[in-house]
Amino acid sequence: MRPTRGALIVAAVLTPALLLATPALAAGAAPAAPAVTATAGTDGTPVDEMSEDDLRIAILRIIADEDSGRGVVREANEALDGTVEDMREFLKTGYRLAQAEDDRVAIARILADPDSGRGVKREAGKALDVNTPEALRAFLETGYRLAQAEDDRVAIARILADPTISDALRAAAEDAIDGTPEELRYFLEVGRYEVDG
Repeated sequence: MRPTRGALIVAAVLTPALLLATPALAAGAAPAAPAVTATAGTDGTPVDEMSEDDLRIAILRIIADEDSGRGVVREANEALDGTVEDMREFLKTGYRLAQAEDDRVAIARILADPDSGRGVKREAGKALDVNTPEALRAFLETGYRLAQAEDDRVAIARILADPTISDALRAAAEDAIDGTPEELRYFLEVGRYEVDG
């Protein structure tokens, strides 16, 4: 690792911590992590106008993000080892394509999970059939949650269909079945076991 890369990694990792340590930001909610897009860096500078140091910092922030997958980290490191144009190209298109690779792997894992229900498998399959970076990301960000809610409603309906359940469990299930996706999941994972009788 080159000395400059080590210094940039430290700067990229410490910058958010130092910003949050200031009194104005420490009292409020933490700011959203700045995103680097194909057209602009974290400060709004177009990628084509970013300096070499700015490009490196933007890529190092991507690497430091705990949500970055293997494909993104691999491609980001290759860009850092390349030229300035390699770094620009990564930020313009390579990041998006590497993220799509990681998203495909995440969806394949969801499909392989024996606990995934019909709705989740159906929607995951649709995302893989479309196979665009946007469709894959949309499934992981919203489609998965909604498909899981569909499967959770079916699971709660099965609980309600059981004539041997207690009145307390029936009442709790009836309350939960019309809830948000998070309420449905909570009921199945925790709430149904907390009901007395």
